[in-house]
Amino acid sequence: MLIAVPAETQAHEKRVAATPETVGKFIAAGCKVVVERGAGHEARFTDAAYEKAGARLAESFRDTCGDADLILKVRALSGVELNDVSSGTAVASLVSPFTNPLLQDYAKAGLACFAMEMVPRISRAQSMDVLSSQANIAGYKAVLLAMEHYGRFMPMLMTAAGTVQPAKVLILGAGVAGLQAIATARRMGATVEVFDVRAAAKEQVESLGAKFVEVESEQDAEDAGGYAKEMDDDYKRRQSELVAKHVAKSDIIITTALIPGRPAPVLITEEMVKSMKPGSVIVDLAVEMGGNCPLSEMDQVVEKYGVMLVGVGNIPALMATDASQLYARNLYNFIAPMLEAETGKLQINLDDEVIEASLICQGGELLKSQLLGAEVK
Repeated sequence: MLIAVPAETQAHEKRVAATPETVGKFIAAGCKVVVERGAGHEARFTDAAYEKAGARLAESFRDTCGDADLILKVRALSGVELNDVSSGTAVASLVSPFTNPLLQDYAKAGLACFAMEMVPRISRAQSMDVLSSQANIAGYKAVLLAMEHYGRFMPMLMTAAGTVQPAKVLILGAGVAGLQAIATARRMGATVEVFDVRAAAKEQVESLGAKFVEVESEQDAEDAGGYAKEMDDDYKRRQSELVAKHVAKSDIIITTALIPGRPAPVLITEEMVKSMKPGSVIVDLAVEMGGNCPLSEMDQVVEKYGVMLVGVGNIPALMATDASQLYARNLYNFIAPMLEAETGKLQINLDDEVIEASLICQGGELLKSQLLGAEVK
């Protein structure tokens, strides 16, 4: 089987879908691998390293992917790239399934597309979970971005000239990104408060040394996949009142709240931003889905009412080497069980719940018609 690894073309995307390490593993499993020249450059993986691992280099996307049986990417195929891919090819990548307008086109082109965002959160699939591996990086880097734009110390300092109080950090959302942000901010000496609609997150938050802020409710705020659900209007009102009190006291806020298939919930209103101290910082990790703060701007750092709003859309790409290593291992762990031992061919078994959940189209048919809802249109 021929596996293709093209260069990413989306703006600000520095990651690559395979590293010399995973290329070597695929070749050891009986596959051939072709890598587009320069594909790993931004992530600091050289063409020579890929060649040493056994890959062949190609000069363009068409030369890389035109004859491939399987394409490994970070971002979904673009409309231009789709023209150079043959019917029957399998593609594994992040697809943005709820917002990507090309899903029908992938199906019509005869592709077998795996959306890595849709790998189920079950024990067997933990090593394939790209959302978690990349969110871990985003949570860590978010704290560093906040420190860059916050003009004061994070830890408490006791000096001859007086005591400097530690920064007060508020983290909204205690998923993978939020938990890593807690751990990082605590290591930097900040005092940390955390809000999450899921009461089950309290134990994890407190184990990291942060204070858990919650709105009492009898509603189940967690779906079957472990993600936060959208709450009713009464909960949202009480949530907004509670969050507003903590926002006004915070020096740094990191927002991570996302609901799959929906725009990011607004957690920090314009009035809340006005209540913050001059020089405070908000890092909005949900900016790609509209933002948890309506004042955030995609891929911009802006100042509003004396508050710095950091709206970097693709934070994992700022740490492209480690992000690529983790993502590439996720892909290898996802693909390896489908490789037939004797022939190295890809066997797509829809009786496997991991494959069934993540395969969005095959044989000219869109298998997840629910993705063509209002969000896509």
